[in-house]
Amino acid sequence: QLQLVESGGGLVQPGGSLRLSCAASGFTLDFYAIGWFRQAPGKEREGVSCISSSGVRINYAYSVKGRFTISRDNAKNTVYLEMNSLKPEDTAVYYCARRFRQCMSSPSEFVSWGQGTQVTVSS
Repeated sequence: QLQLVESGGGLVQPGGSLRLSCAASGFTLDFYAIGWFRQAPGKEREGVSCISSSGVRINYAYSVKGRFTISRDNAKNTVYLEMNSLKPEDTAVYYCARRFRQCMSSPSEFVSWGQGTQVTVSS
């Protein structure tokens, strides 16, 4: 079964940091772009960051640029999202999903969604 599993979420104070992981099972990540998305209560799912299969092309949502860093370790079949300077508005369930080779902005272009990991930023 082709599956992505997110982990690393939790409760953190404003200004704190978390590192999310997106681990693949049943397939190799080598050929896939991986996108991170988030969905807050009552809001639509939005793109946070994406990394192409080669790792050369990376993009970030304007709201997280300069604070979040996406990376991939194909040897570990895992993509990471390092989140620093977290704000209450970053609170959401974070998901990862895959797409062949290149990133796209729309969540509908991605498949194999994980179950999500909750990130809560609160004092």
